[in-house]
Amino acid sequence: MFKNADARLLEDQQLTEMIADRLDRIKRGPASVSIDYDQFTRNLREFDFSEPRSLHSVGEFVSEATAFGSVPMTHPRYFGLFNPAPSYASEWADRIAAAFNPQLAVWSHAPAAVDIEIHTVAALARRIGFPDGASGHFTSGGSEANETAVLCALTRAAPRYASDGARCFAGQPALYVSRESHLAWLKIAHRLGIGRQAVRLVETDGAGRMSPSALRDVIGEDLRQGAIPIFVASTAGTTNAGMIDPMVEIGEIAARQGIWHHVDAAWGGALIASAELRPALQGMERADSITVDAHKWFATTMGAGIFLCRAPKVLSEVFRVSADYMPSNDASRDPYVTSALWSRRFIGVRLFMNLAVSGWSGYAHHVERAVALIGRLRTSLQESGWEIANDSPMAVLNVIPPPRLGSSADVVARTQTHGGAWVSLASVERKPTVRICITNGQTDEADVDALHEILCLLR
Repeated sequence: MFKNADARLLEDQQLTEMIADRLDRIKRGPASVSIDYDQFTRNLREFDFSEPRSLHSVGEFVSEATAFGSVPMTHPRYFGLFNPAPSYASEWADRIAAAFNPQLAVWSHAPAAVDIEIHTVAALARRIGFPDGASGHFTSGGSEANETAVLCALTRAAPRYASDGARCFAGQPALYVSRESHLAWLKIAHRLGIGRQAVRLVETDGAGRMSPSALRDVIGEDLRQGAIPIFVASTAGTTNAGMIDPMVEIGEIAARQGIWHHVDAAWGGALIASAELRPALQGMERADSITVDAHKWFATTMGAGIFLCRAPKVLSEVFRVSADYMPSNDASRDPYVTSALWSRRFIGVRLFMNLAVSGWSGYAHHVERAVALIGRLRTSLQESGWEIANDSPMAVLNVIPPPRLGSSADVVARTQTHGGAWVSLASVERKPTVRICITNGQTDEADVDALHEILCLLR
């Protein structure tokens, strides 16, 4: 189970070659699951764990199954969700974190790792435009970060929430999110004990953005009915169509009502890297808190969310705890005192290494290039008779095919079956569309042109 240094060097090289081989085959193969599933299940059943096997043989099985038994998000013609091929620097980061396995619950156990994360969070907060003293932490993903925001809002609205829970409110706490937002909010309300009915799905403006007038109306009606407005979330990059809610107006409404304004910028937050594109995020810098996912457009490996907070003192109120088995209890640097997790992986090293290797200028090129590629595809599809269904400043395009090609669902099904590219089905203002997203830094003009050909010729 444990290897000496010479054996590790040899097997590390074998693993590197194994991964490189699969990545190359993915790039040259279909943009779809391609494993022989019946053969895979037969092989899997043979692992009864009664006898040990060689690391190399097990590695061969797992790498083959993972590479070809998943939709290949590293494929340059994968135009699906926001999880692109991770940068090589973040792969290095994951291997470093795995090899030394630091425990980031307290500063005293991993002072260098904790300081690297604090430094990276501060750099992100400055880039966004948060004031000095703003803070935050890395999370398992956007859902944990968004849940942290709701916990902060509940605690600020009613300090007794920390001890008494939802029963401390005289009425139903209410959360306001766009109908087009990521509906992890329903799970969050359930987990926090305020109930899914606490989530108000605010109508949009007809273009996929939260309507400020609808928000004012819903809050007004809630106040008349005795509900307690505590939280509103703007979305900076909706999942379906990359739309950005009017954050300045929503923030002003939240401020007038004294409720917490959060921005879910899980994938749209990457626009801060670009001087050209970041004006689309105007108003985000005034929010109480922000979610960003490094494993989306920041191109790190999976499981790297970030929660940013304008006034971090509330975090120590939300997560305060003291235990005699913990060596210290310092809210300024012990992560377990200001975040949901205790034992956890060295998450932030992935974004730190990406930023250190690429710089903000490298990230600016990354996002601007993706937006330019989407613009190229938009033009070519319009010229071929497709209807454009969204108007996003981000690298996502929603289109409706001309009648001769069938419905959006038909086109998506044919494309995925063909395997030459991967697109998804998503609704924009309740209309089914073909959704095309580019976050992969390896996607180029040839890939975009090939997608256009596939979409227009398959019948």
